[in-house]
Amino acid sequence: MIKDFFQKNKYYMIASFFIPAIIMAIIYLTIGIYPGSERTLLASDAFSQFSNFHASFRNALFGEQSFLYTWNASLGLNYLSLISYYLGGFFTPLVLFFPNQLMPDALYFLTLVKIGSAGLSFWFYAKHIFHISKKSHITLAICYALMSFITAQSELIMWLDAYVYLPLIIWGIDRIIQKGKPKLLFISYFMLFFTSFYLGFMVGVFSVLYFFVQLFRNWQENKKRILPYFVTSFLAGGASMIIILPALLDLRSNGEELTQITNLKTEATGPLDFFIKNMIGVYDTTKYGSIPFIYIGLLPLAFFIFYFIIKEIPWKEKILYASLIALLLASFYFIPLNLLWHGMHAPNMFLFRYAFLFSFTVIMLAGFGWEKLNLTNEKRLLFSFVFLAVAFSLTYLFIHNTKDYLEPISLILSLAFLVVYFIIFFSFYTKQFTLKQTVLFLLLFATVEMAVNTNSMLRNILDEWNYPSRGLYTEPYPAINELVEETKEENDTFYRLENLDPVSANDSFNYGYSGISMFSSIRNRNTSGYMDMLGFRSRGTSLNVRYPNNTLLMDSLMAVKYNLAEQPIDKYGFSQKDTSGDYQLYENQNALPLGFLTDSTIHQVRQVANDNLANQTNLINQLADTEETFFTFRPITVTGLNNVTIENQGAHTKFSEETENTAKEVTWEVTVPAHSQAYLSLFPTNFAELENSTATITVDGQQRESQINTTGQYYDLGFYDQAKTIEFTASFYGTEDISFQNPQVVTLDTDAFQKSIDKIQENGVEMQTGNRDAQAEVTADKDQTLVTTIPYDGGWHAKIDGNNVAIDSFQNAFVSLEVPEGKHTIELTYRPQGFLPGVGAFVICIVLFVGFDWYYEKKRR
Repeated sequence: MIKDFFQKNKYYMIASFFIPAIIMAIIYLTIGIYPGSERTLLASDAFSQFSNFHASFRNALFGEQSFLYTWNASLGLNYLSLISYYLGGFFTPLVLFFPNQLMPDALYFLTLVKIGSAGLSFWFYAKHIFHISKKSHITLAICYALMSFITAQSELIMWLDAYVYLPLIIWGIDRIIQKGKPKLLFISYFMLFFTSFYLGFMVGVFSVLYFFVQLFRNWQENKKRILPYFVTSFLAGGASMIIILPALLDLRSNGEELTQITNLKTEATGPLDFFIKNMIGVYDTTKYGSIPFIYIGLLPLAFFIFYFIIKEIPWKEKILYASLIALLLASFYFIPLNLLWHGMHAPNMFLFRYAFLFSFTVIMLAGFGWEKLNLTNEKRLLFSFVFLAVAFSLTYLFIHNTKDYLEPISLILSLAFLVVYFIIFFSFYTKQFTLKQTVLFLLLFATVEMAVNTNSMLRNILDEWNYPSRGLYTEPYPAINELVEETKEENDTFYRLENLDPVSANDSFNYGYSGISMFSSIRNRNTSGYMDMLGFRSRGTSLNVRYPNNTLLMDSLMAVKYNLAEQPIDKYGFSQKDTSGDYQLYENQNALPLGFLTDSTIHQVRQVANDNLANQTNLINQLADTEETFFTFRPITVTGLNNVTIENQGAHTKFSEETENTAKEVTWEVTVPAHSQAYLSLFPTNFAELENSTATITVDGQQRESQINTTGQYYDLGFYDQAKTIEFTASFYGTEDISFQNPQVVTLDTDAFQKSIDKIQENGVEMQTGNRDAQAEVTADKDQTLVTTIPYDGGWHAKIDGNNVAIDSFQNAFVSLEVPEGKHTIELTYRPQGFLPGVGAFVICIVLFVGFDWYYEKKRR
């Protein structure tokens, strides 16, 4: 039976998969994106992030790291939780066929496969639900796979899976209501939740609402399906707890907070958004201040209107679906409803992430309307085209002066295709076209329309985000990888490495080294927040934590044994070890191990907000049992200005450009005492005004550029063994003016630094790490506290000499534990919170569903 189905429908299935994928591929080609091309598929802020994440997943598939924990992410991270958001899904293992260096090509391939699969998935749904021509199923499938929401946000590759499973879930609900068959729904729900708990939540809420619509369409007949639907749903959700439960517990325990409701209405939405965003090629932004992407094609939109104005559809059914549509529309305008769809957590850009559910509802009702089309009511369909033409024209007339992104070409194209569809259906109505010709013309022009809209979406992504050069990712790979591998060969205990000239903040995922920098929505906010107090910038919700522009004290404390850099670096204790390509490898002789023994008074060390140098000083002195003064502020003198005026504002200094879009340059002079590492301290007055401002520091002809709002405050000016007066230049670019707390030079006394680090080193605990564990041999002269720089997480478990012991958290940020006097073996093992219960739920729920399905099928028969 299955073989016969595929044999009869293989060409329709092939068309539904390949037409959307080929359209995307052709448009990418015109932009200059294809395997081996100059440009990468993903937009600038996403391409390195997702490429590196997928590279790490490939490493896990090869057994180079655990699927439960990774050391290669901001000191260490619950990797299963990261998988649940970024990497879950049944397409992701395909990266196994691509080396890490070619991960941009892997993501290009995955994107096309997922877009095609969305079309194929909707074809299956349409084939079994809508009684229309077989070619019309393909038409709707193409419209679904290339709707604006998917193409405008295609750079977020982890969300594409949900669009594949949504039609199958709705089809599964229909099957359980109409035939009492729950298998499809269970499998589809499980795949969705396993793939993405985030979009899974949105689709889950929508599907429950859809079920109630179907339930009340025919209460007497359908009420018997309430139990099988909810049993199937809960068992599918329970089976997916193997990945969802650890993720939710991780988010709850690591400082994730819900968004407070402070306003009623969403920011940029207006009464005519429905017509604005249903015109061809309308793209405002995927950053902030956008309105929802709801376009899914003019043909489905016309049939959507047709559905509500024909007599063949019962009023009760229209009211139920209209209520669902009204709820989705209201959610676009009212913040409480909008937040509810997002799990009460406001999105960071890419707003209205549930808008695809509205588009799906439109095309679903379009299918129901299409199957009711006949010669008697076709005039009402023609009216739908006329209505849309008038509505689009009036909308443009009223608001085009206030919406820069609404261009005349969008109106012209929309009206042109409405006229074409009108002519096609009018010709069918007057019998100039046969049904076969009508269906073929609709498929052809709908495909062209969707291709035109997709072209606009992808080119607007290019303008707004930029598809970056592929070489930025691939060209540095051989040199960086060679030096990283060299460090691995020479060390059998734990160490960290950081790149001063990184490809992205997530390089450690790709190259498989332990670092500090990371950008991720899945992060340990408690640890990152404390790192921010120690000078590693990680502001706000800690989406970012960055290594550059901190002090030698933190290099040592965080076990940073190596630096990579494209230019020579001048840091006390760092010596050049090797070179490869454009990169040089430097080794830090003062890197501390992963742990160190200290007194229990460490928990009382004074750490305060907004004074990272005091926090560093207090922490190092406590660990070393010293009372050193490490840092001294030095007076600086302005010796040169270029395209800048300086305004002193008390505690702050404002730098303003004289010529637009030209760097503001200030040259200072300072006298650095002997045995000192010097830093320029730049702390912005207002981070909200920085945009993408950069600071370039030039010392002795050597330059290093940093993005001011993401990197730390201490810009390295070099090490000076002898007292010296130096001159250095700071160049600011990106905004018309910029303000800092009065810039100062801070010097670190390297003699005091060395003395303290040596004392801590005496109590250092070298640890050997596995995929998700760490072991050490320690000898304590008395009862002491072991403090590590392993991020604290409830998933860590400890044993001393084989006996379970409690784990403490140092500053709610790092793993610590009490060690009794004597010689001991310490074992730390990580298992995500909720993982074992999740595994149990997975097994139990699958067994229960198999039993339920057998019993229900037997009872139904």
